[in-house]
Amino acid sequence: MTPQIRPLSANLQRIAIEELNEVPERLDADIEALRAWLKQQPHLRARSDDQFLVAFLRGCKFSLEKAKSKLDKFYTLRTRYPDFYTIRDVDSQRLHELLRLGVGLRLPRPLHDDGPRIIYVRPGSYAADKYTFEEIMGVSHALSALSLQFDDYSVVYGCLLILDFSGYTAAHLLQLTPSIVKKMSVFAEEAMPIRDKGRHMINTNAVFERGFNMMHSLLPAKEQSRISVHGSNLESLYKHIPQKYLPTHLGGEQGTIEELQQQTWDIFLEQREYLRTEAKYGVDETLRPAGQSCDYESIFGVDGSFRKLNID
Repeated sequence: MTPQIRPLSANLQRIAIEELNEVPERLDADIEALRAWLKQQPHLRARSDDQFLVAFLRGCKFSLEKAKSKLDKFYTLRTRYPDFYTIRDVDSQRLHELLRLGVGLRLPRPLHDDGPRIIYVRPGSYAADKYTFEEIMGVSHALSALSLQFDDYSVVYGCLLILDFSGYTAAHLLQLTPSIVKKMSVFAEEAMPIRDKGRHMINTNAVFERGFNMMHSLLPAKEQSRISVHGSNLESLYKHIPQKYLPTHLGGEQGTIEELQQQTWDIFLEQREYLRTEAKYGVDETLRPAGQSCDYESIFGVDGSFRKLNID
């Protein structure tokens, strides 16, 4: 039986075979093995279409056990902390404001035109006295869920993040508690099957530096190694990401902020019904087999903050 998935371009298929251990002749059997396991999990209500399952297999380099673990954690965390990992109401005007603001913007051309997806993130672009960081992350994770289902560059090559800290203030930093840093890190490492191809920090300031020094130690060594801080030195960034792959205001050819905001809004409108159906999926902890639960409260800890920092 032929899997019901989008065909990959010749180069994406080559990368899937060489780097992700994909065997096209065995793809249907691999997908079916993961689906069969899902059916045996009484606590899991998960998507089981071929396209969704193959994203987890590719993101786990076709290790069935890793794919099982990520799928379980993906839905467990989204159910336990829905406001942080999901969008609850796709018709909310507040949500629409945030989407149009475009804190996280997916650039249309992947790196080298056939490589990792580039995500341009603007952590200082929203009003910290109006929106919570939890709301920002809910939107971010929802857009990531769309990439998981609809963007083969993200799934096969992974994502490369540019974080532009223009406008970043003490009010933004104070929203970022140690617990939130761990929530982001654990989900990215243990639940999302999209490979992190690096994070490049630009236009950093004194507030960023103080927060970064505190938060860096909370991240696993693997995540720490993927972070590059360029300050205001764009020439340093260009060594990793050629200038033409940046947005227009950074000297590139990927569009203006306004164009990218409109593109994000258009993607949301196109996939709004998909996001609406996300509410059907999750976990029922009362049905989870004994001995399989994870105490995320103890992992994430209490919500302290960085208020003791001198960030004025």
